[in-house]
Amino acid sequence: MLNRRKMMRAVATSAGTALGLSAVPSDVFAASPSPTSLPKVTTSRGGPKRIIFFMQNQGFDPRTCIPKSMKHSGTLAKVKLPEPIKALEPYKERLHIINGLHGLHTSPSHSAFFGALGGYRGGDGVPPSGSTIDYELSKVLPQTLLPHLCIGMDSIENMTTKPTIATLSASGAGRPIFMHSNPNHLYQMLYGGISTGGIRRQHEARSNILNQIESFAAAKGTALPQGDHQRYGQYVQGFRDANQLRERLGDVSDHLEKFAPEIDERYGNPEFETDWHDRLLDLGISALASGITNTLTIGSGRGEIFGAWKGLGVDQQGHNLGHMDQPDNPIWVKIRQYNSRMLVRIMQTLESVPEGSGSMMDHTLIVYTSNNADKQHTNGANWPVMLLGNCGGIFKTGCFTQLDQKRPINSLYATLLQTAGANVDRFNMTESMAKKYDEQSGPLKEILV
Repeated sequence: MLNRRKMMRAVATSAGTALGLSAVPSDVFAASPSPTSLPKVTTSRGGPKRIIFFMQNQGFDPRTCIPKSMKHSGTLAKVKLPEPIKALEPYKERLHIINGLHGLHTSPSHSAFFGALGGYRGGDGVPPSGSTIDYELSKVLPQTLLPHLCIGMDSIENMTTKPTIATLSASGAGRPIFMHSNPNHLYQMLYGGISTGGIRRQHEARSNILNQIESFAAAKGTALPQGDHQRYGQYVQGFRDANQLRERLGDVSDHLEKFAPEIDERYGNPEFETDWHDRLLDLGISALASGITNTLTIGSGRGEIFGAWKGLGVDQQGHNLGHMDQPDNPIWVKIRQYNSRMLVRIMQTLESVPEGSGSMMDHTLIVYTSNNADKQHTNGANWPVMLLGNCGGIFKTGCFTQLDQKRPINSLYATLLQTAGANVDRFNMTESMAKKYDEQSGPLKEILV
């Protein structure tokens, strides 16, 4: 027979899974941090108001994005983009292809996991040793209801059995941020309060459960030994964050109704995993367009060696995909083209939303790369990146830049922080590490106007 404690824990785990929580919530919601965490500077040339990180697993071979005729840095104006990214051809003037950064210190191999966005050593099962760039940016960008949202795309089996997983983002050492992989759960979290029918009833039922759990957990924690108070406090705070987020979303329900995606049969009855990938992307875009979040991290393959794209006609899945050469490979052409179409959907939606004298896209930066650097089983000597957006003219676009592999991905991240208003010269790199892995400090000048 279950006693009250076991019953409440079971309820907590069940409700948490449905809402994108872990059994011990930790930093699922990446709650609004102190605005004084990083020193601020005033930028005179614009800068991003929101940022998207798109992380495709299994590596990003530079030959799938660099035009064959380009051997040196130059403009993209008179060249044709390679087949895998051809969907970006109409947006070439907003594109910056960067080759020659490195991540030698992250030990990517199968995946750098948290190290890909943290710029530190990562590995399978290794907890984050510090915060990641997406989380740090969410603190210095204009504040929103949910500063940081992470979504993860995988096979139907993995997304169903593990609807939340933490492999890429973190708010600090030992503090992973979970990504959402079930679009039904994410829709309910973001838009359950403005829904009708079954979705609304489930939302209200789970809301009541979470309120009860928060009160129960807070009351019981007072009897714990002193050493357990911090860990238990994080557990209680996770439920408190969930409840507060729900209340904040409820306060702007009239506004959210304009942006909530329509529910269709692919939510409850997907034919392929890509049906859920598309629904997750719709929810991520709507969270940006509505102003719910300022930072979106997309994990295609969820930062691991898995992943499936049967909806694209790709029968093979998982680790085997990483053992294939990507250039001119029909399978990887399909996957990269799918990624590129997703990037276009993001840009087109944000272009349609007015902001200031232009559109949301005018103040948005998209960072596309891989948690595996250039390939699976890599040492990280080359880490290709694509940037989309100039954010008020602060970033160079319409060009390809070939670097000399002497600057780490950390230098890119520090530059993004600077353009967002943080006064930093380095990101997650000590002076002793910099002497070995970075030839200079300060911004990556090659990407700035």
